[in-house]
Amino acid sequence: MRLKHLLALAAPFALLLPLSAQAAWPEGGKNSFQQDCQKGAMQNPNVNPAQAKAHCECGANALEKNFSKEELSKLMDRNTPPDNALLAKAQSAIQSCKVVK
Repeated sequence: MRLKHLLALAAPFALLLPLSAQAAWPEGGKNSFQQDCQKGAMQNPNVNPAQAKAHCECGANALEKNFSKEELSKLMDRNTPPDNALLAKAQSAIQSCKVVK
């Protein structure tokens, strides 16, 4: 009987483990990324604000899903540019977030 109670208690925590494995953005990093991304996207006259926002949110979520906190910090470091391999990995991760017209 105790085993059932223990399993019932442990099950919700087991379901949360994949969520804890995802990287967390550095403080304010996700918001900063989205703002910078939207500014860049709006440079294209064929992209409207809603498209830019959707694209940048998708990109931020893709990076969060595929990168460690350390990698995200390196990507967001304004003093030291990330290396080419990290940039290529980031571009690959957000490739599926193309703007739909």
